[in-house]
Amino acid sequence: IQMGESGGGLVQAGGSLRLSCQPSGFIFSSYGMGWFRQAAGKEREFVASVWNDGKTYYADFAQGRFTVSRDNEKKTLTLQMSGLKADDTADYYCNRMGSQRVHFGEYWGQGTVVTVSS
Repeated sequence: IQMGESGGGLVQAGGSLRLSCQPSGFIFSSYGMGWFRQAAGKEREFVASVWNDGKTYYADFAQGRFTVSRDNEKKTLTLQMSGLKADDTADYYCNRMGSQRVHFGEYWGQGTVVTVSS
């Protein structure tokens, strides 16, 4: 299994970034998919998830600023982030979802680094 996260970078506070995830090794359309993040010295936390019925779920800090979407034909998961804050600085990971806000399994990819300068 590979998760294939990309799109991270350095952005100024208030800016936007678009993260992508193109996983392989499992049937993408069979799973809810989501994003998690881990800031330095903190535990990994849920960001957003999207399911095949179109339902999406967001952490409180992501609501209204982040938009999660998926394209099953392209086997791609996307996280559009806007209004970025310094607190959004973290490694961002995509993963399969076991439930609305909980990942499935123990595998994690390499992630993509987001740095927001204030």
